[in-house]
Amino acid sequence: MIRFRRRAHRTMIVWLALVAVAYACGTLAIATHTGLRSDRPTPPTAVASPAGTPAPSLPTVPIQIAKNLLHGDVALDSPPGGTDTVTRDGRSYDALSIGPILPYLLFAPFPGLWEYAPWVITFVVGVGTAALCWPLAASYGPGGRTTVWLATLGAVGTLLLPLAVMGNYYYLAHEEAMLLTIVALLELNGRRRPWVVGLTLGLATLARPTVILAVAPIGLFLVLGSRSRVRSALGFALPVVAAIGVMGWYNFARFGSPFDSGYATSILHNQTLIRARRQGLFSIRHVGANLQVLVAGGFQIAGSFPYVIPSSYGHSMLLTTPALLAAIGAGFRDRLAVVLWLSAAVVTVPLLLYYGGAGYQTYGYRYFLDATPFLLALVAIAARRHFGKVEKSLVVLSVAFCAYGVLWGAFNGHF
Repeated sequence: MIRFRRRAHRTMIVWLALVAVAYACGTLAIATHTGLRSDRPTPPTAVASPAGTPAPSLPTVPIQIAKNLLHGDVALDSPPGGTDTVTRDGRSYDALSIGPILPYLLFAPFPGLWEYAPWVITFVVGVGTAALCWPLAASYGPGGRTTVWLATLGAVGTLLLPLAVMGNYYYLAHEEAMLLTIVALLELNGRRRPWVVGLTLGLATLARPTVILAVAPIGLFLVLGSRSRVRSALGFALPVVAAIGVMGWYNFARFGSPFDSGYATSILHNQTLIRARRQGLFSIRHVGANLQVLVAGGFQIAGSFPYVIPSSYGHSMLLTTPALLAAIGAGFRDRLAVVLWLSAAVVTVPLLLYYGGAGYQTYGYRYFLDATPFLLALVAIAARRHFGKVEKSLVVLSVAFCAYGVLWGAFNGHF
């Protein structure tokens, strides 16, 4: 038994090293072809320096916000007009949640590190999230060699890989939410401490507010299965309420209302998105088009390398992570599986109602990464019953599709 555990431990270390190398190679490839500064840049100011030369470009958006946040300000230094910004009282504010800004606080005091910050942060969070796919697979799956397959699916066979190597703070939000959701799922199938699950889901919500909807099925599962329901309910609810309070404060500080995220009035330059938002930020009218992309969105053929081009408006989950179909084998008989299905479903609903589609200029349906941790756990549960050639082939396809996403990002320069 001791030898087996040592062998399994060595296998995990080798696996993690290979995953880290894959992420490092992808990051270097993207950085080489796009330049170091990948976060949405801001234009230079029109003001000239004392010597008469144009003023340098402002630091990237998250660094601007983090730098100002250290001094109690939540505004941008940029002039009005940037995509996804809102102008209020002559100042510009970014609409993205606070979660992706928090890691930049570590870099904000050091201007010499600003250009490296996006790459370092997304790489570290990406590899950290990928590393958690191993214990997730071991906890929910049958163990043995199947753990390697399941962990590989989560680490390099989902959109986590092509998003994490782009050095982009839009994508960082998905990385953070996935990392924290996996921690919550590990606790849910482990010690089931309500405060830990509530805290991690609350923090995930600061990155991707859609995750808050999973609080209902998971919270009910924890509370109803506890001997002390009142204590469990309080332990679970308090950190979630605290996270909601932080979101409300951040919205109020930027837009004057705790319920205003800014996206309903933020500046857009893409005419397709402008027309879609006129129908509603969240609307049943968007469901048909979003479902079409999620299930059947495809690629285009070009006459030059790399020949097969993903649409800028996203493409099907079946063409990025088809192995998630194996989750169907988990069924609905086990209560934990039902909770995971409900969590995936409620998180997916606002994604389908949202005007932004799959996430413009991205690879795959990046918003669906919010629901992916729940499906990865379901795939692992299904593997307890059966994990054969078909499932392994789907994992290989998923890894190949996501590796292509990195290749496309490197040669295209931007999704």
